[in-house]
Formats: sequence, C-alpha cells, structure tokens
Amino acid sequence: MSRLSGENPESPEQRRAKNNEIIKSQGIKCYEDLPVTIDAEEAKPKSLEEIAARAYSCFWVIQIACDVNNGVYEDSVDYFKPLLEERGLIGYLNAKEKRFLDGTYTLQDAVDMDWAYEALYSLLYALGFVDDIRNASTVCDSYCVIKTVNSSPTLKDFIGRCALRSNSELLEALDLYYRYDWAITEKRLDPATPTGNLNASVVIERRRGLEWIFADEADWYDISMDT
Repeated sequence: MSRLSGENPESPEQRRAKNNEIIKSQGIKCYEDLPVTIDAEEAKPKSLEEIAARAYSCFWVIQIACDVNNGVYEDSVDYFKPLLEERGLIGYLNAKEKRFLDGTYTLQDAVDMDWAYEALYSLLYALGFVDDIRNASTVCDSYCVIKTVNSSPTLKDFIGRCALRSNSELLEALDLYYRYDWAITEKRLDPATPTGNLNASVVIERRRGLEWIFADEADWYDISMDT
C-alpha cells in the first residue's frame, strides 16, 4: 500500500528553499544555490516491495557484521545464514553482504555494514515505521530497528506492515540529506566550516539509503555520493 499526502507536490525549488531554512536554523553552512533534486512527478522510486525486501534482508546481515566486531562470527553466521536461506532472502543481498555468508568479508566490510544501520533507518522512514529523520546528529536507535524488523517472521509479513511515503516526502528527505552532505564535505576541505551537530557518518549512510530508493543501481554501494 502507499501513503500519499493528498497535497500538490512541491517543486524542487520550493523543496530547496524549505530545506535551506532548516539547515540555517541548525547552524549549518548553507549553499543557497546548490542544485535542486528531481521533480516529484518525474521521480521513479523503487516499489514498496523492493524497498521492503532490501530493508528486511540487509537487517539480518547487519547482525552478522556486528557479531564480527564482537568476535563471534562463526556462531552468528551459523544462525543467520540458514535463516536467510529459509526465508528466501539471499537474492536480495548485495555483494558486500554476501561476503559475510561465505567468509570472504574484510574488516572494512564489517565497519561498513555496522554503519548500514543508518541506511536501513532511511528505508524504515520510507516505509512508514520512522516518523522523522531530520535529526542527523546522533545514530539511530538500533534496538528500535531490531524490534521493528525482527517482529516480522517473513518478508511477506513485513511487506504487509509497510506504508510507503509519497514521492514528495521521500524527495524532501533526500534533498535535505544531500545538503547536509555538502556541508560535511565542505568541513573536510575547511575544518572551520560550521556543520552544527551533524554526525558525518550518519549523514552519508542515511543519504545512501534515500538515494538508493530513486537510483537505477541495485547495489547501494555502487551509487555515486558526490555533492
């Protein structure tokens, strides 16, 4: 099912103006003329089913990655790999995620997948489980994420609980995180750049999830994150 706002979609310029005000109110450097994102009527997001499958499938591999960091990989993969197979989720995994199932992952993969909680959080926002993701100062509540996804015993059950947001809502969030990303990129170039309380890793990973919703790429690690 889809949840539509019932309002006329904002133009990209209106969206930019609104988000610029949010950014300035947070004490973040704002590039007023940073290019706009796509029009809501032209945007072609992935389907509710595709987004839900990505969220539900990657969640289980994130647990393995966290257990790598906790030194209990073998026990974790012995538990989660059969679960992924039994629920028919292997085909929804990207290349990095599959490496955790065959033991070819790197330590950097484990770090990346730990941070994938934030990309997943963006998808949960898109699917109606999270009310607001404008605050990018702190990491998401992983226990809330676990409770949300783990309460569904199958992908079909999870899909049935989802309510996909409108294009306008999703593009507004994507546009905001695109502008957050510009600010943290500027800070890397000039440490004096004001970025409020933004957590750079949170910004990048949540933007990755939002970009993936509208991207042609199936693997969100293949998406360009330029600003």
